[in-house]
Amino acid sequence: MTPLEQLFDGTLPRLVMFDLDGTLMDSVPDLAAAVDKMLMLLGREPAGVARVRDWVGNGSRVLVRRALAGGMQHDGVKDELADEALALFMQAYSGGHGLTTVYPGVRDCLDWLREREVKLAIITNKPSQFIEPLLDEKGLAGYFHWLVGGDTLAQQKPDPAALFWVIEQAGVTPRESLFVGDSRNDVRAARAAGVPCVALSYGYNHGEPITDEQPALVLDDLRKLVASPTGLR
Repeated sequence: MTPLEQLFDGTLPRLVMFDLDGTLMDSVPDLAAAVDKMLMLLGREPAGVARVRDWVGNGSRVLVRRALAGGMQHDGVKDELADEALALFMQAYSGGHGLTTVYPGVRDCLDWLREREVKLAIITNKPSQFIEPLLDEKGLAGYFHWLVGGDTLAQQKPDPAALFWVIEQAGVTPRESLFVGDSRNDVRAARAAGVPCVALSYGYNHGEPITDEQPALVLDDLRKLVASPTGLR
């Protein structure tokens, strides 16, 4: 029996929802490049990959504000400056995603779930305009029935609204659903929706261990979610 089946009392969920950045793809190198270009256009020093890795997870607007503040707390950033910086960031990030890579094991897991007719969705705080082109570019198009970005609904994770919306669209219940993510926003959104959460240890959680959020399961490779004791089946 796979760990996924163990989570669902020997059966499979009818719906699996995934976060994108830090869960399916390592997108920080491209995000950091766009942040640094934005900062330099504003006459500021670049932030670098390591700092941006701790800042991502709450959508582009918050990422930009953190970059302007130079840290997680960004209350002192003026809205007018943030708006100008966000436009520069969005333009820079639209230029390509050649540094973004799909994590090992992701395609194996998605293939396994698709073969068993489990419905799949993406719920991310990334702006929706980037989701489909990024999936196409990285060879993950066609797996997902629903794509929800940070601007698709009025609320973003950790608010559970997007999870409830996808669950309703799929015609399933929270008990028949799973969320897979890498950050506290993912775990908290799933908990608020009454959905078990599997968390990846390799993602972005503002520099804190994801085990602190007590998800149902923590993995370091998505293949392990669907692997039987003798391997993928």
